[in-house]
Parts: sequence; C-alpha cells; structure tokens
Amino acid sequence: MPLIPVVPENHSHVLAEFDCLDPLLSALRLDSGRLKCTCLAVSRKWLALGTSAGGLHLIQREGWKQRLILTHKEGSITQVACCPHDEDFIAVSTSQGLVAVWELQLERRGRPERVSVSWEHRGQSITALCWDTSTLRVFVGDSGGKVSFLRAGSSKLGKGSAFVIFPVQTVTTVDSRVVQLGYQDGRLLVSSLSRCYLCDTDREKFWRVGNKERDGEYGACFFPQNKGLLLGQPPLLYCARPGSRIWEASFNGEVLSTHQFKQLLACPPLPLITYRNEPNYNPMHKSPQSVAFPKLLYLGDQNLLTWTESAIYIFTPQNGQVLLWSEVKDLVDVAVYRSELFCLHGSGHLSHLSLLSAERCVERLLRRESWSLAAAVCCMFQHAVTISRARKSVPIDRLEHLRSQLSSSTDLELIGQLEEVISKLEPLDSASSSRRSSISSHESFNVLDCGIYRVISRRGSQSDEETGSLINPSTSEEERLKEFSFVSDVLKYYKYFPYISSQIQDPLVLLDPVCLGEALLDWLPTLERILGPAEPGSAAATSSMDGPEEERDYINTSSEQQEESTCSLEEPTEIVTEEKKETCELGQKEGQCENQMTADSAENVVSNGSPPEPVRVASPKPVPPDLLTNLTELATLYTELSCFRNQNEQTLGCLTFLRRYFFLLDQERVRRMCLLCYQEQPEMKSSFMEAISLRSLRELQPWSAPPLLAHLHRLYEKHGEAAVRSFSQFYPTITPADVMTMAQQSHFLAYLDNLVQSRAEEHRLSFLQSLLESESLRQDWLELALTHDAPQHCDTMTPDGQPRWHSHCFSWGYGRLLALLIRLPADFSSKQKMAETCRSHGYWTGYLYLCSELQRRTEAFSTICQLDDISLLEEPDGVEPQTLDEWKLLIQLSQQCSHAADSEQVTGVNGSSWSNGSADCGGKISPENLTLMLARTAGPDRALEVLEDCGVQLVLSPHSRLVCELLRVTEKRQRAMIQTMLERCDRFLWSQHA
Repeated sequence: MPLIPVVPENHSHVLAEFDCLDPLLSALRLDSGRLKCTCLAVSRKWLALGTSAGGLHLIQREGWKQRLILTHKEGSITQVACCPHDEDFIAVSTSQGLVAVWELQLERRGRPERVSVSWEHRGQSITALCWDTSTLRVFVGDSGGKVSFLRAGSSKLGKGSAFVIFPVQTVTTVDSRVVQLGYQDGRLLVSSLSRCYLCDTDREKFWRVGNKERDGEYGACFFPQNKGLLLGQPPLLYCARPGSRIWEASFNGEVLSTHQFKQLLACPPLPLITYRNEPNYNPMHKSPQSVAFPKLLYLGDQNLLTWTESAIYIFTPQNGQVLLWSEVKDLVDVAVYRSELFCLHGSGHLSHLSLLSAERCVERLLRRESWSLAAAVCCMFQHAVTISRARKSVPIDRLEHLRSQLSSSTDLELIGQLEEVISKLEPLDSASSSRRSSISSHESFNVLDCGIYRVISRRGSQSDEETGSLINPSTSEEERLKEFSFVSDVLKYYKYFPYISSQIQDPLVLLDPVCLGEALLDWLPTLERILGPAEPGSAAATSSMDGPEEERDYINTSSEQQEESTCSLEEPTEIVTEEKKETCELGQKEGQCENQMTADSAENVVSNGSPPEPVRVASPKPVPPDLLTNLTELATLYTELSCFRNQNEQTLGCLTFLRRYFFLLDQERVRRMCLLCYQEQPEMKSSFMEAISLRSLRELQPWSAPPLLAHLHRLYEKHGEAAVRSFSQFYPTITPADVMTMAQQSHFLAYLDNLVQSRAEEHRLSFLQSLLESESLRQDWLELALTHDAPQHCDTMTPDGQPRWHSHCFSWGYGRLLALLIRLPADFSSKQKMAETCRSHGYWTGYLYLCSELQRRTEAFSTICQLDDISLLEEPDGVEPQTLDEWKLLIQLSQQCSHAADSEQVTGVNGSSWSNGSADCGGKISPENLTLMLARTAGPDRALEVLEDCGVQLVLSPHSRLVCELLRVTEKRQRAMIQTMLERCDRFLWSQHA
C-alpha cells in the first residue's frame, strides 16, 4: 500500500459506509433491469422504497426486514414521505398525479388503509411531498407550480374522525416548477425554479425570500435552532443561489447574509470510507467550484447537506465553513435521518452512509474488524486520533491491537505510519488538549488577513462575516447596527479585497477576459450588498445601517413605478411580511391579482426606451481612502470589461453599473471608454455627461438655490424625467414647489414619489405631511396621482358609475404615493372630498379606506358587494361587519349584486385569469359564503337565523353543511372543555380550602 497522505487539521468528519444494501435489493428483486427503485424516504423505524411498478416497500431498519408492500395501479411511485411525528402514516405520489396517504395500522395488527387520496395534480409530475410537523397534513408540489395540501382522517384523532373526508385545498400556484418543500412551525417553504416563497398556512399570508431571481433547480430548507444557547430561537431559512452561494434568512423571510462557498470548496474531496475500495486522498486537487445545489437538507447537529450528481457537500452554515465534501458517483436522490444518509443512484442501487467524526469512524471499523481500513483512517486523520478526547473512542491498547492485526508482508508502510501515529497519542487527561477541545466545542475562530484571531460565538444567526463579538451585549440590536455598521462593512471589505486584488494581479487571470470576467462577477455581489442600492420598502432601505434620516443618492427606476403598487420593490402583492405597516397593506390590495410577470414586463419597458435609473454621484457610506483606491480600480475594470461584451451575458450591464456606481469610477478612463464605444452604445456617452453634470453640482456645496435651480433646469431640458428623478438628492435646497414649476406633471409625480420613498418607511407619512405647504396641495397631488399611470375608467367603472367586478385588482402606477396621501391627517370635509375623488376615478381601495374612516359603512358594503371579493371583509384593512344588522344588510346587498357580478365574470375580463402566486383574487361574495363567514364568528345556528330573518331561501352546498357541522362539533367541544376546566379549578380550590 502506498504512503497515505494526511488531511489538513480543519477536517474532522468523514462519510462512511458500513452496511451493504445490495442483498436487500436482490431479495426485493429491485436489482433487475425491469424493476428499479425510483425514490426513497427514511424515518426512525422505516426505510421506504418506491418502485417503477407502483409498489412501495417498507423495510424495518432494525435488521433490514421487509414488513409491507403497498401496491398502486396509478403508475410508478415518484415521491414518498414518512410522517415525522407518527410513523404509522406515509404519503406517496404516482406518475399519473395521484397522492395517497396510507395508515399502516401495524400497532393494531390491522390492514393498511388509504385514509386520504388527492387527484388535484392529475396530469402533472409531482415533484415534492412534505408533512406538517404537528398534524396529519401533507403538502404537495408539482411541475406546474401548484402547491396543495390534503388532510388524513384517522381513528386516532377520536371517534368518527376516520369517516370524515377532508377536502383537498390549493395553497398557492407559484411561477414555475416546485423544486422542494419544507414545513416548520406553521410556515411552508416553497422553492421553485426562480424564487423561494414563505407561506403562513394559518393566516394565508405569503412572503418572497429575497428579491433576486434565479434560473434552475435550487433547494431551500428550514434550519432549526434548538441546541444549547439557541434553544427557543425561531428557525432559520437557507436558500440555494447560483455560484455555490446560499442565502441565510430569518423565519420571516428577510435575507440576513449570503454564504459564499465557491472558494471554500477549492479543497480536495475527502474520501468516502467504504468497504468497496481503499480511501484515496489527493491533496493536489484544488480548484474553486461553482455548484448549483438542487436540494438542501438539515442534517445531524446543525449541519446543512446538499448534493449534485457526482458529489455530496456538508456545511456548517453558522460559522460559514465546509465540514466536508466527498465524491459519490451517479447520485439521484438522498434521504436523511439525523446523521444517516440513504443515497439512491442512477443504476438503482442504494448506499447507506453515516456522518461521524474520524475517531468514531475508527471505533466502528475496529468493531467490524476492518483492520486495513481503520489503520488508513487513523493515518489520514492523525490530528483527530491523537488528541486526548479521542481516547474515549479509540484507546491506546485498541490501536496497538490494530497494529498487530496488520500483515507485515502487505501492509509494511501502513504499519510504519500507524506506529508514528501511536507515538503521538496524547493521554486522556492532557490539559492542553482539553483546552483546545473546549474552545472548539463552544466557539469557532478564523484568522483575519492582518493576523488577528477572531473568535465567533455560535449564537443566533451570525455568519462568518458578522462582528457581533465587538458589540456591547447590553445594547439593543438597532443600537448595535447603528454603532457598528461602518466597522462591519470595513471588515467585510478588508477581508475580501486581498483575495480579489491578488486574482486580478495574476497575469493568467488579467490577460484572459473570461477568467477576469469570472473574478469580477464573484466580486460584484459583495459590492452590491455593501454599497448597492437599497430597495424602497425592503429591510435594507429601512435598516439602521443606512440611517433613517440619511438622504440616499440612489432613486428608484422608472420601471419601478410601473410595477404593482406594493410597499416592496419587486415582490408579488401577496408575498409580504406580517410586520408591514398600514401603508403597505393598502398598497398591496391594489395588486393582489397582478400577474407575476409584472417585474419582467417592467424590465422590458426599460429596455425599450424608458429612462434608466438615476446616477449616484456620492457614496452612500463613508469609505476609507485606501479602500476607495482598490474599489475604483475594480469598478472601472468591470465597467470597461462589460462595455465591450454582450450585456445580456452580464449580471449587471455596463450602463446600469455606470449610473449606479459612478462615484467609484475613474472619470478619465470612463471618458476614453465612451469615445471608443460611442457608435455601438451611444447611451453611454449621454449617461456619462449627465453624471459629470450632477457631480459638478454636488461639488458646488454649500449650494444656493438660484444657481443650483438654473443648473437643474438645464439638466431637465436635456435629460427629462431621468434627471428629475435624481433631483430629490438636493432636498431641502430644492423643494417640491421648485420642481413643480419646472417639470411636467407626470415627471413631478415621479420626483415626488422618489423623494418620499427615499425616507425610512416609518417616517414617510410624517415627511409627506411636512411637504404640504398648503392644505390644498393634498387634494391636488391626489388628483394628479389618480390621473397618471392609472387604469382606464372603463376598466374600473361601469357606464352608470358603479364599481366594475374585481376592478380593485388593477395596479395603480403611483399606488404607494396614493396610499400615503389618503392617510394624511385632514378635517372631515377634506376627507369627504378625497373619498368622492377616489370614487370618481375608480380607486376603490382608497375609497373603501376613507369610507371606513368616515363611518360610511353602508356605502363600503355596497361597493364591496359590487367588487365581489370577500377578502375585502377579512383583511387587516377590511371593512368587517360589527353587528347583526350590518350582517343582514350585507347579505341583502350581496343578493342584489350577485346577478350583475355573474354576468361580468368572463375569462379574460378585468384580469380574471391572472396568476400571481394565488389561486384567485379572492372568494366570491354570496349569501352562502357570508353565512359561513358569520358562522365562524357567531356560530352556525345564529348565522342560519340571520339568513332566515333576511328572507333568503338558501340551500347550503354539501361543503357548507359539513363546515357548519364541524363548527357545531368544535363549539360543543370547546364548551365541554371549558366546563371541565372550571370543574377542575373548582375542585382544586376546595381542596386547598380544606
């Protein structure tokens, strides 16, 4: 045996294969060419194997014995999932789109039964199954993007529960094929080909995780934090991104950090420890890996697992490190339970791997008398075997016994290496090793480029780039961010720039445009994250790092004004966080039925001639001079490289980069570049001249209004709306009144919207109030916003001036500004005038809000019935009936409006065929739906009495009768439970008294 290389000390774990499952597959006849294993799942008790013939084999893991075969005539098995909290239930899907939930009934020695069946996805390929973590509910995702769930009835839930058939419900429909589903603590995580979505299934709310899209199979998963100091913390989210990157997000979907693993994966793969062949470690195999992670799984103790067709990767994301990666051939699927991996290969065979420390691996191999393999692992992981804590697993006498078992004729070199390892063994009570062990078990550390060791405590959601240890723990999170945001940013820059600077100084990189472009594209996300523009309404825009009172030079692009009127820049209107303020909630109503392709169409509008984003001529954050020099070189190099290449291939085009980061560029080099590429890209020259003009204006500080206004007027005459959008950076020297006299009304609206959105979200309403120099401006600006970039009157109103069916779902270009204007403080007459203005223009969302404020509830109910959307009664800003008389009025109005609404519900009218991630805009307002809504509030018997009082003859559908019956049962049980609790309290108090 040749000399075994030693792995670096930062590798402490291995993947090992101790069991051979080939005999099991042979016994099941799954090793033939005709019948193959197609999918797998694992739990504490079961290994479930789906086959191409429609069979599901349940293997008892203890002894690897087959217990059951469940057959399906609806096609081959495509997905299987074991219930995590009750192993008597298992869910499967077939190639024809069937989803079935089986109750095994092994404890009662009964026959397995299909307790729930769904054909909701008939004709689609089911791509993901996921169990609820607390109830018998299964979530299903398919290739068309639909996500549904079905409940399983069972006699375990109480008498009669097994006979209840729960209806299948659609949760949402996302933009593309579902790649992976996850569920934790009432929230569903959906990962599609382009985005990740977070759904609160109880409150029926949706968020989008991050703003940037992707294209391909990228997984996402929850990451529980239930160990040690993290006990009780909400789970984290991890979402795969292109280029070996993973987003770390909070439980509310806010992206906290991006983990970059491309360079960390520039290390040799650790060998798979298996009986099939000898471990082979090649220390010379080093190159960065740009990998797409198709699925993410929580593994073992705070580890994250993913895989490709040829390798398995395991990360420790809380300190941003690669635990290991190993090459495994022909991988198709992986199922995990704790620290065990079950791998399905393309040939149909299975492998059972275990993640464990090197010393534990040696101990397992010694118990199995795999002498040569155990000795090879000892020599390869000397640093893990020699320390004193390893004596608990691998005592000295066991290693000496291992040496005696090796053959002196065939393993001579191996014996020599093993003897060298034995000579380095530390005793169990080694003080130095104990200290090292305690540090590694509680903390991690890394070495900064300056040579300083930085210790990172494993708490919360800190990543390797955070500097929380510098912060006084007594201060609040907001104060910490304000105090140390600059320190954190500088540490991030200084940590990354030695690497990128050394790359571009390498002649092999500098002289190769492809390699140089890849190096700069790797650097670009770091620049975007630290100095990039903050999107209005996003966490970055309102974070304390930017400062709530700081004026930002970057203003929204014109395309943003054409998107849905939500509080967030690119998010669909239903994917919002619970913490959104009232302003966002009102704006979101307008776009609940917007097609999800709005963002794409907006980008097309920009490319077809709309004004590009404004120029930033000053850094949003202070940058040290030496760092600014490096940034200028890299930014200018990126601009030059992207200018002479196809911009469609660039992550960030040259024109956009120039306008966004002009404050970093070398002006002379950019001028020469514009001269060279003027024929191909004339807009570059125009943008450069606009940026130079704006920069010269900033250098005139302190400004005086008259000369500055003259310069801005010349800029506006030349560049139009694009220039006006940038004028907000000169506030308060230049006021809205100045711009109003200079610009067209539509251009002034863009300026006003950008000026207001540049403030922190919680300050926008008060800031807009401060801009009103006279009360009449409120009404003028409202009418201006209602007449520009607004839906057509014929789309929102009928010829007789009544609301058109579902017309509140149209998007208003200045919806964010409108939502603020109607919330401004005003007297009663002004509010009435604003309400009539909103009604005359068909702005029904604002009209309903003002009717609610003015207590004109009858008009609000009449409008809601004509719009025919029951969600307008249920949402946080909805006008919900408060008395039985109001319920009666609403039921009568709904009956009057139902015929008119039915005649207008035609496919394609008023956006009735949208798909923005939800099934539809909202439920219909009908007497039956209102009765069910009242039944949930006042009880089913009271609701039916109100229906009779209204004189409505209504025959409830089977579904509605079932809901009422379930509500009666629930109400009865609640009364019984309350009575039982009162009796117990009474008995307890009497016992204490006695």
